[in-house]
Amino acid sequence: MKKVVTNPYLPNFEYIPDGEPHVFNGRLYVYGSHDKFGGSNFCLNDYVTWSAPVEDLSDWRYEGVIWRKKDDPTTNGKRVYYAPDVCQGPDGNFYIYYCPVQGITSGSWIIHCAKADNPAGPFKYHGNVNLRQWRKTYLPFDPAVFVEDGHVYLYYGSAMFYPQLDVRAKSIKGGAVVELDPKDMLTVIKGPVLTVPTIKNDKNKEYGIHAFFEASSMRKFKDKYYFVYSSQAGHELCYCIGDSPMGPFKKGGTLISNGDIGLRDCKDPKSACDFTGNTHGGMVEVNGRYYVFAHRQTNKCQFSRQGFAEETFIEEDGSIKQVERTSQGLYGKPLPGQGEYFASINCGLRAKKGNRFYGVFKFGHGKDPYLTQEGKDQDPATNPQQTQYVKNFNDGCSITYKYFDLRETKSFGIQVNGSAQGKLIMKYGEKEAVQEINMKKENKVIEFPIENGGEKDMVVFRYEGKGALNLTKLILK
Repeated sequence: MKKVVTNPYLPNFEYIPDGEPHVFNGRLYVYGSHDKFGGSNFCLNDYVTWSAPVEDLSDWRYEGVIWRKKDDPTTNGKRVYYAPDVCQGPDGNFYIYYCPVQGITSGSWIIHCAKADNPAGPFKYHGNVNLRQWRKTYLPFDPAVFVEDGHVYLYYGSAMFYPQLDVRAKSIKGGAVVELDPKDMLTVIKGPVLTVPTIKNDKNKEYGIHAFFEASSMRKFKDKYYFVYSSQAGHELCYCIGDSPMGPFKKGGTLISNGDIGLRDCKDPKSACDFTGNTHGGMVEVNGRYYVFAHRQTNKCQFSRQGFAEETFIEEDGSIKQVERTSQGLYGKPLPGQGEYFASINCGLRAKKGNRFYGVFKFGHGKDPYLTQEGKDQDPATNPQQTQYVKNFNDGCSITYKYFDLRETKSFGIQVNGSAQGKLIMKYGEKEAVQEINMKKENKVIEFPIENGGEKDMVVFRYEGKGALNLTKLILK
């Protein structure tokens, strides 16, 4: 990387969840939903995309709005657009598939398509994929698309059930894949075929396959087809492997959890390294290295989500070990021990009484620390200020950063404001330092001397005392 890149990998005012990474014309593009900061529903903003050259994943460029809700003539701009995916068709054009929803519990869900001659659009309405006759068993939701040798495959599905659409829990089978006619990219010519079932059974357990929830994604690596999806646990992206794009799929496991559940001492949402919530993403190969893209929650709910990315590794047998969340992300090595960072690059945040799964409502988290920002939802083209911070860091809370190279670092400061009386404890590697705090509505940098720092140190701050702090920056010297 030519410069330092952290998680989240985009500017911290940007809220793009459900990230699907694709390499087109020498650049890595990320397509996803577009949440609104402070929003009251999922995906309230129009689709945008960012891209970076494959030789430097620290150099992200805002490509602008690629598809507006008002541009779909069938929805009158009144629906929200859930997670999309993009492919380059056999004809060389680019196609975005998406699911416009009128409301969380209302509306008929159909997969729509728009077309462009450029991966950054602008896209124009192309048509709909007719999946109505199978919607009682495979709900048209969260489309993903994969193209190979002139064949076009569309993946979709959800384990949710909606009686008002005559979709009931017992009728849902799981995720599905259909083959589309490459001439129009809309007509189903084969399928649907089950990808991963919603139910748990002994056969799936034997193969390590987790029950399907949503968030289908498909990639091909080393002559194997990797189907990625969100499991019914909610917080994790899982995978399974097939010998063809339509399966059958088996031999899977967890790729990543947004609470690191399944790693070390994290066994459930309450003991998770971070507050958990839904997740969606995909994998990509860039210059022989593999990355998984997912998202985290902010603002005490699931309506302001941000993308993060981690390098992952495919073993000789094709399996992938679960990867941990880090602050370094795409940088690929511990962050330099000099300079300034936003406190919001944390990869873990814990409350005194443990963490919980964020739902669609904000209540129940009044005393918890959380990520938020100053001001309203921002347009990166007109207001590129980065204002995100950690709020309400109170007694018993801890925050984690992975990893820093502290071998040449003399001091590690954390910029805070608020009213608090107690002590702030910093742990780095196996060492620990303590600073007393007594402040009233102040801005202050609390500095900790670093002695014999390590090449790859995890840094954890914990507060014990009265009041609460807001954490804004990390200052390393």
